[in-house]
Formats: sequence, C-alpha cells, structure tokens
Amino acid sequence: MRLALAFLLSASPAAAWDFSPSPICTLTNTSEIGSVTVTYDARLPEYSIAITLADGRWPDAPVFGMAFDGDRPISIQTDRQQISEDGQTLTVTDRGFGNVLNGLEFNLLAMAQTGDRRVLIPLTGIGPAITAFRNCPADQLS
Repeated sequence: MRLALAFLLSASPAAAWDFSPSPICTLTNTSEIGSVTVTYDARLPEYSIAITLADGRWPDAPVFGMAFDGDRPISIQTDRQQISEDGQTLTVTDRGFGNVLNGLEFNLLAMAQTGDRRVLIPLTGIGPAITAFRNCPADQLS
C-alpha cells in the first residue's frame, strides 16, 4: 500500500499548502481536484474543513468520512456535514478538531468520502503550514 501511495503522490503535481493567520487561522490547499480549507475562528470558537470540488458534486449522503494513510492512520466520520447549494463544497464544523489536525499532519494522504464520491488529498508538504496553523496566535487558537 505504501508503494502505491508513493507512486500516486509522485505522479500528481505537487500542490502547496498555505497558512494565513488573518482574519482567522486558515490552512489551504488547491490542486486539480479542487480545494481544501481548514479554519479556526476563536470568536465562535469553531474549526471547519471545507472541501470544494473542481468538477462534479458531492452526493447527499447520511455520513461523511475521512481516512488518513501514513505513519498514523486514522478514520473519522460524521453525520453533521453540510453541502453547498451548488453541491461543490462539503463543510464540516466542530469545536474539536484534534483528529483532523493529527490526520493531516502525520500522514501522507487523506481520502474524503460521502456516498459514492471519493476524493484523494495528498498531504505532501503540509508540515510548515500545519505547524503554523497549530501555532496560530494564542488569542486565536487554543
């Protein structure tokens, strides 16, 4: 499996992960599949992850899940996902995001899925951006 992951990751163009502390802590990645945005808003306080497809729509399904593969594999799921009116963006919001952040930081690949739609998200190069996100100013990130 790791060899297959290495091949998949090396065959895909590298996509940069970026961090911004303003106006809220934001971690973003844009690639040929679309975009992934993770935010933390200390005023609420809430985290969110939004996965926007470049093509197609997310199906309306009862459960959304993410599986992370790499050094610390983990699978998580929820039934609290929301899909945008145009069907391209799936968003999950919660007050605790430790498993998501650990999955992003300590693995090589994430697979997001709801219904029959699966999206592979390479995590190559996320290190500096996720570190900055976790170290977002103390008044924003707890």
